[in-house]
Amino acid sequence: MFFLQASNTSGISMVLFIGTLGMLVLTIGLIMFIIFHQRKVIRYQNKLQQMEHEQQKVLLNASIRLQEEERQRIAADLHDDAGPLLATARLYLNENLVNQDKATQLQSIYQARQILDDTIQLVRNISHSLMPPTLKNFGLESAVNDLFQKISGSGSINASSRFHDYKERLKPEKELIVFRVVQELINNILKHSSSSFIHLTQNSHGDKFFLRIHHDGRGIIQSDFDKLNKSHIGLGLKNISSRLKVAHGSINFEKDVSQTYYKVTLEIPKDHPYNHD
Repeated sequence: MFFLQASNTSGISMVLFIGTLGMLVLTIGLIMFIIFHQRKVIRYQNKLQQMEHEQQKVLLNASIRLQEEERQRIAADLHDDAGPLLATARLYLNENLVNQDKATQLQSIYQARQILDDTIQLVRNISHSLMPPTLKNFGLESAVNDLFQKISGSGSINASSRFHDYKERLKPEKELIVFRVVQELINNILKHSSSSFIHLTQNSHGDKFFLRIHHDGRGIIQSDFDKLNKSHIGLGLKNISSRLKVAHGSINFEKDVSQTYYKVTLEIPKDHPYNHD
């Protein structure tokens, strides 16, 4: 009897020992799993941060290139066009003018005035390229509608735009960003898509401003856009990303479920909208 009790006690102790050992192994295994999983998560987060940092560098470089190209273009226009015009006007208005007869003086003054008028027009054109007068004076809706009317008026493509809810305008600097992005998108569509129509619509929802562009030609989806943004090509698309980053906006490229047209959606936070009244 005593032997049986000792045997049972020994068996229970062995079961407890094996159970405890199993729990210990399981606990250690769980702890190791958590540690390795956390390390994996940390490596993944670090990789994401690195990728985000690289993307920010690409966008920053694109923004710098955009600004530098605009400066170089303005400098070239002033140097190549305005400079010679003003130099020529100076020739007509030289110090010997007072010693010439009245008819020659009047002719020289007339020629100089014509050249100065041309220079003024040149400077005005440069100014308009920086800030389109329609956008400055009447806002984004008028500027976009004017752009689409000109495209449609060419007769080569059916272009239309409609603003559904734009009672409160964005800030002027945001309007300019959105307009430049629209210009770049439309330019890409006209150059590369072979579309038969382009249609733009505007809506607002809460504190968000939305613009959507539809076209039926060749297009890209979001994965294509992201890939081009990370490459050394597609400067125009990088410029779009750079501008939207300044406005804290986003863009999405997709193909409609009907597979018949492409859609591009701009989303811009309104934050303190600009009231033109």
